[in-house]
Amino acid sequence: MRALRVHELGEPKDVLRLEEVPVPEPAPGQIVVRVLATAVNFPDALLCRGVYQEKPPLPFTPGVELCGEVVALGEGVTTVAEGDRVIGSPVLPRGSFAEYAPMEIGRVFPAPPALTDTEAAALFIGYQTGWFALHRRAGLREGETVLVHAAAGGVGSAAVQLAKAAGARVIGVVGGAAKAEYARALGADIVVDRHTEDFVSVVKEATDGRGADVVYDPVGGESYTRSTKCIAFEGRIVVVGFASGTIPTPGLNHALVKNYSLLGLHWGLYNKRNPALVARCHEELTALADRGLVKPAVSEVLALEELPDGVQRLADGSTVGRLVAVPHADR
Repeated sequence: MRALRVHELGEPKDVLRLEEVPVPEPAPGQIVVRVLATAVNFPDALLCRGVYQEKPPLPFTPGVELCGEVVALGEGVTTVAEGDRVIGSPVLPRGSFAEYAPMEIGRVFPAPPALTDTEAAALFIGYQTGWFALHRRAGLREGETVLVHAAAGGVGSAAVQLAKAAGARVIGVVGGAAKAEYARALGADIVVDRHTEDFVSVVKEATDGRGADVVYDPVGGESYTRSTKCIAFEGRIVVVGFASGTIPTPGLNHALVKNYSLLGLHWGLYNKRNPALVARCHEELTALADRGLVKPAVSEVLALEELPDGVQRLADGSTVGRLVAVPHADR
């Protein structure tokens, strides 16, 4: 089978090589899927650079999210059958940037019937992250105002749709006119181009000075720091990631005098500590997809050989929505 592999660490466009490798065999408790589609995530770029929290041995295949067709069952697997369409995360170092990939059965979920293969491939990580951030951590309520940073990106676009599905008003922050147009199409009520506007002023004006009830921040750096200037009394800032490359050092005295909460979200921990909640979240997301309230915004569908460039562009911040690859040339 064909797979993209990393033999030395560096920029994705430089280190991802298309090779022929054996089709994996499932270990006990695993399945092997034919990868119907695989979504590109920021961790894929971090894996190539060697700065992700998980560091698989070289050589490895990136790709942390997929939609696949079950083709082989490992010992003890009884909850799926060959031919089932599923989504979830593969088992590194054999990720989903390949024609076939292994998966642990505990991280395998039915693909929502309402979504295509490419859409379903992008549902797992971004939408689970958004659901846990907004509902589990922030306790989002109908009618509240949510400020979403990187609203045209992968996790940001999911947060926009989930907040709207919950009855919230969404203010999306993006970088550039094209991304602003994309965020509006996603359903954001107000869109701020950070290149030309000050989101702090926009939030204050839109809320009559009250501020945003919830801030969804996968960016960090200056985005976090300025968000503290427009957070509401008893508001909640959810720290999701640091795509800016800068980890903020918050002044906790400011949180005290303004009565707001700082909430961390490391979604991956729920897979280990509370997998039943992850399964429940998947059921909720499937129901939302069935009702047409959430739908991954797939902006590009790539061939496997186009992925190195796609991962690089995502890492450089020049993409919108979700990039998805279809590894098999016959699809």
